[in-house]
Amino acid sequence: MNIVMLLYPRLTQLDLTGPFEVFARLPDVTIILAGKSLDPVTDSGGLRLLPTHTLADAPQADILFVPGGPGQLDLMDDAEVLDFLRAQAAGARYVTSVCTGSLVLAAAGLLTGYRATCHWMSLEQLSLFGCTPSEDRVVVDRNRVTGGGVTSGIDFALHLTALLFDQDRAERTQLSMEYNPAPPFNTGHPNSADPAMVEAMRTRAAGLQEKRWVAARAAAARLGLTAPPDKNS
Repeated sequence: MNIVMLLYPRLTQLDLTGPFEVFARLPDVTIILAGKSLDPVTDSGGLRLLPTHTLADAPQADILFVPGGPGQLDLMDDAEVLDFLRAQAAGARYVTSVCTGSLVLAAAGLLTGYRATCHWMSLEQLSLFGCTPSEDRVVVDRNRVTGGGVTSGIDFALHLTALLFDQDRAERTQLSMEYNPAPPFNTGHPNSADPAMVEAMRTRAAGLQEKRWVAARAAAARLGLTAPPDKNS
């Protein structure tokens, strides 16, 4: 079983490495880290990751996976990456993502007509692509499986393990990792965090989020799903 995981500059490494840790514990699985070249890729925090294959050389995916991160912005209009995802998705058993990776899938036209999730600050951008946004931590809609923000990647991968194998395999994998979350604070989602904290975080992220909206509107327009964005938006 080939799991093809997209690598690109300024991704959020936990979006990728959380699911990777789960997948690496599964039997008869080959993990392909696919980048534009074989040069190391630096994530948004400075961690360097090494591709195993180029996009051109990557084998057909049984599972296609896209992580999120600030670098997602550049992929929304990256013809090489979007064409790669479309070609891989056509033969994949499951097409998947974590965090804002779902926006990249959406920009490739791969989530139109599906339910999906994303990081909470970018969730509503999915609606531009004919996709139904969901606040669920993991969303399964036919062969599309998407996870919410960053830490949801482990939950996502365990859900997918149950789909690929069975619940027993997923439960044993969870136990082997001692995945027993007990967060010290109840602020992991805007539904539970103090509203003032949520608003402050939205304010701090406003610049990046506006860029994401502009990129999402433009990508949706290229797919013929919305009108082109206002240049001043």
